[in-house]
Amino acid sequence: MSTKASDLFIECLEEEGVEYVFGVPGEENLDFLDSLSRSDKIRLVLTRHEQGAGFMAATYGRHTGKAGVCLATLGPGATNFVTAAAYAQLGGMPMMMITGQKPIKKSKQGRFQILDVVAMMGPITKYAHQLASSDNIPSRVREAFRLAEEEKPGAVHIEFPEDIADEHTDSRPLKASQSRRPVPEEKAVRAAIKRIEAATSPVLVIGAGANRRLTGRMLTQFIEKTGIPFITTQLGKGVVDERHPKFLGCAALSAGDFVHRALSESDCIINVGHDVIEKPPFFMKQGGTEVIHVNFRSAEVDPVYFPQIEVIGDVGNAIWQMKEDILKQGHWQFDKMLAARAHEIAHRGDSGKDPRFPIYPQTLVQTIRDAMPSDGIICLDNGVYKIWFARNYEAHQPNTVLLDNALATMGAGLPSAMMSKMVYPGRKVMAICGDGGFMMNSQEMETAVRLGLDLVVLILNDGSYGMIRWKQANMGFKDWGLTYGNPDFVKYAEAYGAHGHRVTSAAALPEMIKACLDAKGVHLIDCPVDYSENDHILNKEIKELSVQVDLSARVAEPAE
Repeated sequence: MSTKASDLFIECLEEEGVEYVFGVPGEENLDFLDSLSRSDKIRLVLTRHEQGAGFMAATYGRHTGKAGVCLATLGPGATNFVTAAAYAQLGGMPMMMITGQKPIKKSKQGRFQILDVVAMMGPITKYAHQLASSDNIPSRVREAFRLAEEEKPGAVHIEFPEDIADEHTDSRPLKASQSRRPVPEEKAVRAAIKRIEAATSPVLVIGAGANRRLTGRMLTQFIEKTGIPFITTQLGKGVVDERHPKFLGCAALSAGDFVHRALSESDCIINVGHDVIEKPPFFMKQGGTEVIHVNFRSAEVDPVYFPQIEVIGDVGNAIWQMKEDILKQGHWQFDKMLAARAHEIAHRGDSGKDPRFPIYPQTLVQTIRDAMPSDGIICLDNGVYKIWFARNYEAHQPNTVLLDNALATMGAGLPSAMMSKMVYPGRKVMAICGDGGFMMNSQEMETAVRLGLDLVVLILNDGSYGMIRWKQANMGFKDWGLTYGNPDFVKYAEAYGAHGHRVTSAAALPEMIKACLDAKGVHLIDCPVDYSENDHILNKEIKELSVQVDLSARVAEPAE
């Protein structure tokens, strides 16, 4: 018995375990939409902009490892997916985009709204394909999901023309094959262990790839057995609990921080889950520190990254094999690296309790850390505050600090927080957005209210594009061209049916955050911030102090 193509497409999505389709349908999606309306397994989440739908789909993929699905029409709907596609592709988040198209076998409208969307998506996806026959829907959908979800995960795109959607076919959905990722070769593991045991001061660097799979348990056991300290990249935060005594910090700045000083004391870097899209926390040079690359894929050679030993395969299995084989060495010395971390903590001091108003970033970070439970999720937009959170906010669990250090786009904070709350309805979730980034997708407040989410949206209000303003100051240019006006955010929230709050003092912030986290509904907090010390602290003070610190004196290792 033949099946309508659009019905078959939905059946294929159901076979893949799809729970949601996020998007803004158009005329060319109406067959698909009609078929979706009859699904009892997939929920349509109507958003107010395709970019928000894409960010939500990508974040679903980030949390679950399964491709999130988003829907748009042709032309302007498809072009609005471009930023979200790049966000997912660079960030390693599995996502499928479905876009409509005019009939491809005949046309009554000429070239109206028609772009070559497949060609447009090609450079920013793992797979982009136009369906030209309903018979091929099962194989194309299965292939798209396979590619989206296998390492390195990313974005895929299927164009579903209007006339193909209306066809009938005898094809049926395909089931996913049973497969497991290859495990690392034993000789590669042995070579890595031999080098680590011969080193004087080995160190772990935990990157983006380690956060995509459940490697935290294996890495924690490896650290506990060996005592080897670790740092994280921004996308590696939370893989291992950062309260661990062997945590040396997060590489939030590109260079010149205490964590880079600690790295400079190592003679063997074990780089777990490295991805070249992240700024490397160390720079290799010929004859310099040796690097062991542990990842799902071989290293992409770069002028500053060319590892000497590679362990390729499932990262969790690789770390397990290494943990089982390695022996703790009496000649290992970690005093200097741990001393660098101690100096960083000392430099931070009581800055997290600064009473000045508008709120200083250090106070903001500490207040939120104190308020959030260990499994609470913060979702950052992109701005200068991202550096403060990456550097000062200790992540206790994987994927509890969602920031974007790949595409580093603005506008993703609110949609990613909405999706996080949908995936984990029992956990506290907070979107932390600059005023600039928030306004890029602020219309999704209506979506959050309509979905009945319990969500806190914290807006850091400085009336400017603060990250670029900070860079402008650092480069010695005059302060120009980066300030703007904002709406009354409290009234803005209330206009959507959310609850609006305004911070009036540093002392009032902790109680306000706690009350909003405990309350039902969507709560927006307008929080004035003072970034005036960013340039001095991040560009000058930290770099000067990290170079000057004396690491020669032995320090007692923290208690296990």
